[in-house]
Amino acid sequence: MELDGELVLRDGEWQRSNLRRLRLDKIGFIFQFHNLLPFLDATDNVAIVQQLAGADAATARKRASALLDDLEVGHRKHAMPAKLSGGEAQRVAIARALANSPRIILADEPTAALDSKRAGIVMDLLRKLAVEHDAAIIAVTHDEKIFDRFDRIFHLRDGRLTDA
Repeated sequence: MELDGELVLRDGEWQRSNLRRLRLDKIGFIFQFHNLLPFLDATDNVAIVQQLAGADAATARKRASALLDDLEVGHRKHAMPAKLSGGEAQRVAIARALANSPRIILADEPTAALDSKRAGIVMDLLRKLAVEHDAAIIAVTHDEKIFDRFDRIFHLRDGRLTDA
């Protein structure tokens, strides 16, 4: 079986090395809690995923800086996670999720720690990425203010998925 042109299933078994590469290259994760590496500054928290995928340090840091600027947290690019506000840390985590231009973005409450202005900026950036890179965004959220940014909305009621 192929996914996005890459073999990930062989002899009925998912290949572990292919799954690691698939997650790194094709899927961006935005967690409800930022999960930044405490010993890396904001730029390096974003750049590290690109370096793991094979980018050189200079290229990775340049892209990281651009993403942090896009998310209006570029002025904090040298800050350690413990020195970031909750919203700043969340935007750094979002930049990290976008760093490798993933085809699928899985987001758990991506705007929970953000004010409404910044939530709009984040969702507009996610939407732009989705359109430009033919990517899918799958988000779980309670934030009704961002619903207009999605093409399709499902509601979960009493454990049952319903089309809105």
